[in-house]
Amino acid sequence: MKLPSSPPRRKRPDSVGFAIVGLGGYALNQMMPRFEQTERAHIAAIVSGSADKLRRVGEAYGIPPDARYSYADYARIAADKRIDAAYIVLPTGMHAAWAIRAFAAGKHVLCEKPMALSSADCERMIAAGRRANRKLMIAYRSHFEPYNLEAMKLMRQKAVGDIRLVRTEQSYRMGPTSPGENWRTNRALAGGGPLEDFGIYGLQSALYLTGEMPESISATTFRPTDDPRFAEIFAHVSSQWRFPSGAVAQLVTSYDSAGANFAHVRGTKGVLIMDPATSYAGQKMTLEVGGSRELNPGDPSVQFARQLDHFADAVRDGTAIKTPGEMGLRDVRLIEAIYASAKAGRTVDLTPDGRMRSPRR
Repeated sequence: MKLPSSPPRRKRPDSVGFAIVGLGGYALNQMMPRFEQTERAHIAAIVSGSADKLRRVGEAYGIPPDARYSYADYARIAADKRIDAAYIVLPTGMHAAWAIRAFAAGKHVLCEKPMALSSADCERMIAAGRRANRKLMIAYRSHFEPYNLEAMKLMRQKAVGDIRLVRTEQSYRMGPTSPGENWRTNRALAGGGPLEDFGIYGLQSALYLTGEMPESISATTFRPTDDPRFAEIFAHVSSQWRFPSGAVAQLVTSYDSAGANFAHVRGTKGVLIMDPATSYAGQKMTLEVGGSRELNPGDPSVQFARQLDHFADAVRDGTAIKTPGEMGLRDVRLIEAIYASAKAGRTVDLTPDGRMRSPRR
C-alpha cells in the first residue's frame, strides 16, 4: 500500500472533491498518489469495506473521520457537500450499481474501465447520469498520455500512409490463483478475463489509431483444462477486425503468456511501433518511414493527473468529455461481439455503433 508521508497540499477554491470508491491496489498505488499532481482535483472522501483501510488511508491523506464511508452508509454521501464526484475503482462487475447510486446521490461519476460487464448496464449508467444531470466519464487514461496522443495525431496526418494493418497485444502470465483469491479470475466480477482487464487497451488502440469502427469481427477464445486460474475465465482471447476502409486489426490478449504490451500500425508508406504502448510509464515509439526515428513526445506519467483535471474541467466549466459513457458503451458492445463470434465460431457483422447485426445466412 503506497501512502503519502504528509497530507496533500491545498488546491484552488474550485477544485473538484472526489470520493474514492474502492481502496484496492490500483486506487492506492496508482491513482490516489496522482492527485498531488493535479491542479483542480482533490480527494474529499474515501469508501471501503475495510475499517482498517479507512483509518490508515484516511489518516495518510488527511481525510476527516466523517468523510470515511463504508459501503453500508454510502448513501450518506448525498448530504456531503465536500464531495462533487465519485471515482468508481471497484471490480468491473460492481461498476454499474455503485455508479448509479452515486448519481442518485447527486454526484458526478468517473468510472474505471471497462465501463461495465454488459451493454445493458452501460445504458443504465448513461440513463442514470442523464436523469441526475450529472457528468459520466470513463477512465481511459491513454487518451491523456503524450505518446498515444502523438500516435493519434500521426495517424490522422497519415504519417504511415493509408493504414492496412493494426496489431496489438496485451499479455502477461498470471501466477497461481483462483476465483476466490483474485477478483480478476471471477466471472461475476471480471467477465471473460484478460480482454476486459488488459486487452481493452488494445481494443481502444485499434479504434483511436484507425479512427474507424469495425464492420465485422471474428474471434477465438482458449481456456486450459484443470487450471484453477481459468476455472471461470478465458486464458486467451484473440480477434480479427475488418474496417470499412479495408484495414484489418489483429488483437491478442492473454493471462497465460509472456508479457507484451504493444501496438503496431502498418501503412502504405511506413510503420508506427509502440512498445510498450499503454503502460503507466516507460512508453517507447518509433516511426519507420524512409528510415527509423524514435519519438519522445513527453512524460507518460502525466496521463493520470491530466485525466483527473479533464474531468474536473467538465464538472466546473461544462467542457466536453473526451471519454464519455457513450465510448464505454461502444467498447463493451465490441467486447460482446468478440465473445459472440468466438462462441458461435463465425464472423459477426456490426453496425457503426458497435451493435451486432442479424447473423449471416
